Amino acid sequence: MSETRQGVLIPLVHRERVDWHDHPHHQLVYPSHGVLQVSTDAGRWVVPPHRAVWLPARVAHAHQAHGATQLRTVNFTSASVFDRPAVLAVSPLLREVIIALTAPDVPSARQRRNLERVALDQLHEVEELPLHLPVPADDRLRAITTALADDPADPRTLAEFGRAVGASERTLSRLFREQTTMSFPQWRTQIRLHHALILLATGASVTTVAATCGYAGPSAFIEAFRHAFGTTPGRFTTRP
Repeated sequence: MSETRQGVLIPLVHRERVDWHDHPHHQLVYPSHGVLQVSTDAGRWVVPPHRAVWLPARVAHAHQAHGATQLRTVNFTSASVFDRPAVLAVSPLLREVIIALTAPDVPSARQRRNLERVALDQLHEVEELPLHLPVPADDRLRAITTALADDPADPRTLAEFGRAVGASERTLSRLFREQTTMSFPQWRTQIRLHHALILLATGASVTTVAATCGYAGPSAFIEAFRHAFGTTPGRFTTRP
């Protein structure tokens, strides 16, 4: 049985960063309030309050808060749920266990062991979610993904991007699948949803977010958001 070495609650203000670091233990990272961007060498995730990130030991990572954020981390010394970083759905029970393990009043050793058993049981049951935004290695793809990160509403097609970076649409399409495991449209959708989460965390309206992220209108944005996160943007912003 693994042992939880510690649980930590770190309040973060908007855009505050926790710079690159790693741990000798596995870590569950959970924003109980606000939105957290988690970065690794392999890519990044934007994590809302009903999601958590599993980080295996020795994986270097950095955090950035969007909106007032409560960052909660629970560390595990031996039991590994995944052998790679992964975004997980957080059930109501898992949320309460994480909050208990990171509360100012530290539970007794026995209570912590019991809570950890529940946490590990929940972590083995919850669904892994496709919220990873991989970083490609090819310089031409990096130029495209950087342009979309700077302006998710950029309407250029892959063929148009290809003319800008000096590669054919067919070549770029193949490289996107090989280096990100996503098609170009899937990667574009993902960056738009990531950016939408950040904007919502700062209090932007649904109409503003839809326009800024390149959706045809609020209805199209709401439908894409519901499909990805299982809730509407309005309900998302009122979650605890």
